[in-house]
Amino acid sequence: MSWPTVHHLDCAPMHPLGGSPLVAHCLLVVTGSGLLLVDTGFGTGDIANPRRLGAVFRRTARPRLEPAFTAVHQIRELGYDPRDVQDIVLTHLDLDHAGGLADFPDARVHVMADEYRAAMRRDSRLDTSRYVTAQWGHGPRWIIHDTADSTWHGFAASPVVRSPDVLMIPMPGHSRGHCAVAVQQPERWLLHAGDAYFFHGEMDLRRPRCPRSLALHQRLMADNHDQRMTQLDRLRALRRVDPRVIRIFSSHDAYEFSQLTSERVRPLR
Repeated sequence: MSWPTVHHLDCAPMHPLGGSPLVAHCLLVVTGSGLLLVDTGFGTGDIANPRRLGAVFRRTARPRLEPAFTAVHQIRELGYDPRDVQDIVLTHLDLDHAGGLADFPDARVHVMADEYRAAMRRDSRLDTSRYVTAQWGHGPRWIIHDTADSTWHGFAASPVVRSPDVLMIPMPGHSRGHCAVAVQQPERWLLHAGDAYFFHGEMDLRRPRCPRSLALHQRLMADNHDQRMTQLDRLRALRRVDPRVIRIFSSHDAYEFSQLTSERVRPLR
């Protein structure tokens, strides 16, 4: 059996005021039938028009809006053709996760139904700040996942069509239709937990911890804080499984990103 190759990309580095640097951990999954992206980070449209991200976000998150960090540029640097990106799987539609959609106009864009509805309606102040409709103004080829008709290690799951090795795991809380994405590898599963947590210390089984500024940010940005904390408890329980079987990581933790990128050049033991 041919397993997908996974490349780890940082497509939205940020240096928030008063905090540690953050990454936007995206995945390029190379399958036998083409390329698949998990999240996109910022795109060329955000670089051309940073104002669409909003003054408050730019001032507080201080994103590095440079062409070299876009997914489309990094895919070319890896020797692939961006036109071969057939599917984009989104953990959610926040502005630092969906900015590159227009750089892949022919790709199928997979999103959970509750997330799609929330982003299209933007019927709360929080939704208005987190979703930038210009990022999908080109009219993506949406694939809406309305049901999770499979299971994965006790979690509901929705397989991504044409790529049975990639599963969407509904994990609402941070946003209404937030999900994690599981990608099968020969040695183990990778579980991209999106924004279910921001700091690797939150997954510590003995003494979970998080810097105060990040904890406050997560609470303020959560569509449902209690629901998010329940999902975090479920992730910690999953972490008790041998990490050689499931490797969990989040979107923005720079430490986790550095660990996984170093593994690309160091064989797993």
